[in-house]
Amino acid sequence: MLTALYDGNCVICQSTCETMRALDWLRRIEFVDLHQAAVESARFANLDRQRLMSEIHVLDADGRLYAGFAGTRRMLREVPLGFPLWLLLQLPGSDALGTRVYRFVARRRYRINALLGNEMSACADDCCRMLR
Repeated sequence: MLTALYDGNCVICQSTCETMRALDWLRRIEFVDLHQAAVESARFANLDRQRLMSEIHVLDADGRLYAGFAGTRRMLREVPLGFPLWLLLQLPGSDALGTRVYRFVARRRYRINALLGNEMSACADDCCRMLR
């Protein structure tokens, strides 16, 4: 079982989670919107909120944390139709390229959201900026 922590105010993040939900026939991924008040509970108290808001974070059953591209790739491994793509993303160089592309989009996601017509285009308190 995986837990994916994502920015529920981001259209790109929402779309990614909706796609993964559709592919998750075995219900192996729990999706948690970081903007839900209950998320701030003790369950995720040891995780830095600013870092969580900067990119998707995926926790596995052993407590390992995967962030950004690595988190997305980890989710693909769990879903039947995502497994072939996960295999492809194991090729040499895919980690470096995938991380760069992911971070490029993540840093600009609220601007991209605005272009897509989402009124939640502002990043309140700069909490979703990409950390280095």
